[in-house]
Amino acid sequence: MSARGGAIQGAALPGDPPGGRRAVAVWGIGVAVYFVAVIFRTSLGVAGLDAADRFHVGASALSTFSILQLLVYAGMQIPVGLLVDRLGTKKVLAIGVVLFTAGQLGFAFSPSYGMALASRVLLGCGDAMTFISVLRLGGRWFPARRGPLIAQLAGLAGMAGNLVSTLVLARLLHGIGWTAAFAGSALAGVVVLVLLLLFLKDHPEGHEPEPLPHMGAAYVRRQIAAAWREPGTRLGLWVHFTTQFPAMVFLLLWGMPFLVQAQGLSRATAGELLTLVVLCNMTVGLVYGQIIARHHGARLPLALGTVGATAALWAATLAYPGEHAPMWLLIVLCAVLGACGPASMIGFDFARPANPPERQGTASGITNMGGFTASMTTLFAIGVLLDATGDDYTVAFSSVFVLQALGVVQILRLRKRAARRERERLVASRVETVHVPA
Repeated sequence: MSARGGAIQGAALPGDPPGGRRAVAVWGIGVAVYFVAVIFRTSLGVAGLDAADRFHVGASALSTFSILQLLVYAGMQIPVGLLVDRLGTKKVLAIGVVLFTAGQLGFAFSPSYGMALASRVLLGCGDAMTFISVLRLGGRWFPARRGPLIAQLAGLAGMAGNLVSTLVLARLLHGIGWTAAFAGSALAGVVVLVLLLLFLKDHPEGHEPEPLPHMGAAYVRRQIAAAWREPGTRLGLWVHFTTQFPAMVFLLLWGMPFLVQAQGLSRATAGELLTLVVLCNMTVGLVYGQIIARHHGARLPLALGTVGATAALWAATLAYPGEHAPMWLLIVLCAVLGACGPASMIGFDFARPANPPERQGTASGITNMGGFTASMTTLFAIGVLLDATGDDYTVAFSSVFVLQALGVVQILRLRKRAARRERERLVASRVETVHVPA
């Protein structure tokens, strides 16, 4: 951290981009790309039952769609960060759009399970290139003090894409059919690709980034090892791991089958509950962000509180006597699941102060893999358990508690070391600020 960077929080830095209307317009194109990517990513969440019928597969084979997609997404986080640094935002976003549009279109026309799997892999590759690129685009076009707000707005745009998937794509799917719905939605990818190629620029004139040194394999290994050694990075990973996956598993694949098959709801009602998860996510995200901005010590209580509330509501729903849980309990469950996404963002608030600026991308990539790893594991476990137990959702969804327990143990194990190291870094940065002349 430089003396100027840490001197006055919120003050404009020398050489900061000017922001303004043009910045909003250019950044808005990048956000539109991310918006479409999230629609495509979450489209299977409203089509899980249709996919099982179309490709004649069981629960474990169905879960493979989302597992492969998330595996690709998680595995590409650090490489994508390096690609953005090397090629620039526009090129990486363009590659991403081509890949996720091809994946969505291929999914529409796939005649077999194998072809459909390949299409979701393509989609996952393209999707993985969007969020990090959009964050970098905001950093190039807006002053540094606007960074947290820009990141928060980008996240809200992603949740809006999830909302479109649950509201619009679900209705199209059952109105005009599988092929027309998925092929029609792929046109959105073509539109944002044209806008991107015509109007998006990596940075404003006069704000070209400094040329980077060669990033060889040895450099990458050093960056990853140094970030991993920081307890704050590992704590961030485990916070992300423990908080994100219950809602992601629910929205990405298993929420609709659980609500329809296990709880006896209509698809329309189940879709409304999935929408509730998304709306609560958007609302809670703003609340959590404001709380943490004012009270940094609230990070861990908010994360652990969200995990505890999620576990309690899942336990109450799965153990409720009778054939189905009451509607009020399902509503409360979905509202609490809406807090999982915002709670997972707290993981980055542990990793960020633990690492210097030159390792922020690497540390964020490590943190971001936590929740996706947990989601992949749970998607697979639920699918296998459903097949093994004859669609017993109570047994299958109990796998959620196993991963939550693992994550909580790791969080409690690392919290003191991370807090101590964070205090040491804060003291060191203050000393540097005092001794280095402005």
